[in-house]
Amino acid sequence: MIEPTTLARPYARAAFEHAKQQGTVDTWSEALTALAAVSADANVETVLSDPSLTGDQRAQVLAALLGDALPAPAMNFLRVLAENGRLDLLSDVAALFDQFKQALEATVAVDITSAFDLSTEQSDALAADIAAKLQRAVTVTTHTDASLMGGAIIRAGDLVIDGSVRGRLNKLAGTLTP
Repeated sequence: MIEPTTLARPYARAAFEHAKQQGTVDTWSEALTALAAVSADANVETVLSDPSLTGDQRAQVLAALLGDALPAPAMNFLRVLAENGRLDLLSDVAALFDQFKQALEATVAVDITSAFDLSTEQSDALAADIAAKLQRAVTVTTHTDASLMGGAIIRAGDLVIDGSVRGRLNKLAGTLTP
């Protein structure tokens, strides 16, 4: 079975290239994020899965929910997704679009999950180190997960650095188990 990200990539690339040419990358990003959020709602999913609706009707349902927040070119894009039965890919399309946008802006979103709350100084120091390593501006989001026991897990795009005690113990267990 083909991964949703693989199916979503051509749509996200096409939307991004169009938005870049038109100078509306931020507008498209906001619209795709809103579409992904609305389409993920259980009630909306139920309506969109109604087999009696045409692709255009499904697109109209989503467009009506967003109102004026949906630019005309994004509406055309939404119709193409609906006609091809790909509305379920909206969250993947939005995520890929944001990755393309971050690459264009030379930024990266960094997610840090630590065993304990990080101070502002610790978070800033990690952000500076990651920015230097990736040679990009970073936007840091922090989370706390006590099950890590210590250390942190850092995610920046495809890069994952597991410096947690739990991760090290799992690695050690895998090494010791035949």
